[in-house]
Amino acid sequence: MRIVLLGAPGSGKGTQTDAIIERYGVSTVATGDLLRAEVSAGTELGKRAKPYMDAGDLVPFDLVLGMIENGLNALARINPRGFMMDGFPRDLAQAEALDQLLAKINQPLDAVLFIEVDYEEIVKRLLGRGRADDNEETIRNRLRVFEEKTAPLIDYYKKKGLLHTVKGTGTVGDIGTRIRSILDAIA
Repeated sequence: MRIVLLGAPGSGKGTQTDAIIERYGVSTVATGDLLRAEVSAGTELGKRAKPYMDAGDLVPFDLVLGMIENGLNALARINPRGFMMDGFPRDLAQAEALDQLLAKINQPLDAVLFIEVDYEEIVKRLLGRGRADDNEETIRNRLRVFEEKTAPLIDYYKKKGLLHTVKGTGTVGDIGTRIRSILDAIA
């Protein structure tokens, strides 16, 4: 099973990610973890990415994509159950590049789950967490960035027939049940 999980900040992706991994045995492909692993292993990609990371800059997209390819190839050997993308893709260009990469390595996506939550509900949720970076202005800016950059992925994946929208309100268990009904049907 190969899936992408989409949702605005505060939509519950992190909570549901853990449950999906536990139930279906998929591996998470987290771009940050891949970057750190390549640097730690001293690979060519890692050596090229390290100066950007050390400076606190974004690692160029071509390097990130190369690391994702390496990570997916490694996962295919150690976990045949599949993967779930964590934090990627974040925009349309990344989604298109991911599709090309997955076609190249013959691992197309099975599903894209979009956890849909009203933005006012998200603001309430995040303000209730009490984190220092969760003030209303910062939260609303993160939601604007999501709307601008990531929301177009919803239409992109809908047109490809991969999108499954999950109502992201109710209890954690309610949301998990909705996700399971979708994933059980494709597993």
